[in-house]
Amino acid sequence: MAQETIEAPLTGKITSVNVKAGDKVKEGDIICLLEAMKMENPIASPVSGTVTKVGVNKDQVIKPGETIAVIEY
Repeated sequence: MAQETIEAPLTGKITSVNVKAGDKVKEGDIICLLEAMKMENPIASPVSGTVTKVGVNKDQVIKPGETIAVIEY
């Protein structure tokens, strides 16, 4: 199966994680919320499929390019 890796678009703090490994998601579902520059940015799934890996935790600070999640479709 093909995989889609969701990477952090900017530096920020993860304020919530809405999925766990094994969850099924649809295109557009919110994977997590990333707070940057006092704004919450929803990180959405670009594809429908199954989450195989979640690479972030609540309150974690991440940098651009770090893996947020991997979705198999």
